Amino acid sequence: MKQKSGGFRLKSTGHKWEGKVFAVLFMGLCVGSLVFMLSNYSEINLIMAAGKEGNEKEREDGVMGRRAKIAFLFIARNRMPLDFVWDEFFRVETEYRFSIFVHSRPGFMFSSSKTMSSYFLFRQVNNSIQVDWGGASMIQAERILLENALMDPDNARFVFLSDSCIPMYNFSYTYDYIMSSSTSFVDSFSDVKEGRYNPKMHPIIPVQHWRKGSQWAVLTRQHATAIVKDNKVFPVFQLHCRRKSLPEFWREKPLPAEPWKEHNCIPDEHYVQTLLAQQGLEGEITRRSLTHSSWDLSGSKDRERRGWHPVTYKFADATPELVQSIKDIDNIYYETENRREWCMSNEKPSPCFLFARKFTRPAALRLLNTSALQLSN
Repeated sequence: MKQKSGGFRLKSTGHKWEGKVFAVLFMGLCVGSLVFMLSNYSEINLIMAAGKEGNEKEREDGVMGRRAKIAFLFIARNRMPLDFVWDEFFRVETEYRFSIFVHSRPGFMFSSSKTMSSYFLFRQVNNSIQVDWGGASMIQAERILLENALMDPDNARFVFLSDSCIPMYNFSYTYDYIMSSSTSFVDSFSDVKEGRYNPKMHPIIPVQHWRKGSQWAVLTRQHATAIVKDNKVFPVFQLHCRRKSLPEFWREKPLPAEPWKEHNCIPDEHYVQTLLAQQGLEGEITRRSLTHSSWDLSGSKDRERRGWHPVTYKFADATPELVQSIKDIDNIYYETENRREWCMSNEKPSPCFLFARKFTRPAALRLLNTSALQLSN
């Protein structure tokens, strides 16, 4: 009995010794893992970020694998005055590779009495806001349009258009042009003119990320998502990016104490470009717009206000020659960067513009009646 008892105690002591060794080894492994994670923290963050980006890319590739659609996002005052042109444009597309969203004034509905085209029936977003030109409400409207369009998982590209835009080509050509590129089309260049960048934006938006360009962009799903999720750059624009007050509005608003010190910042000409630069996404964009605008540099006697608004094409201007002159443009020169952008599509030289503005209703009707646009396939 004593031998058995002694044998049992020896065996129990052995188990305790093994348990202590295991505990020491386990603690050493935990401490070593912690040291490794702390010493490689930045690398681990990069791997995790790359994983998130990979998931976004996988989602976009998934859309491309299905029936990928282009979301046409219209910013309108009320009605769509050129809906008859777009009706002709969409009518020939039998596969419905598009969706339509319109931001109009709050409460406006595109009923059958408000639009001539069935494609625009009740396509207004229901959370629209009042938009004031030169204010942050314009970029807020863009974000609302993107938020609504992203709810459709088949939307792969997002095209911003105004209510005075017309298409230059038929749907098939437009679709192939946009979808053949893996990039967004965003008119973006370094803005060196004094008075636009507000130093109060620093340090959230450093001046080296400040960009300017046209608001009429074409975005990939990844970039559209980045804009909707942005909660850092947009609030800064709301606070510090405002249009310079004009004398004709001084009766309605208090007179600026020192108007010559105001920053003339038009939010929709800077927001998307600056946000993409801020997030390091400029390598994923083609830095030009697909929408043509003709800027009048001599229409105003006030030098400060020359070129604030593009030329409006009226009935007399609407000729086949005008359409062809826009289609013939194959490069764009950016003076501030001494950069010439040669326009390519599917790795081949191509026209720069798929859309054009600003057209009045009579002008667009004349172009359609003379078959200058040739929107049927």
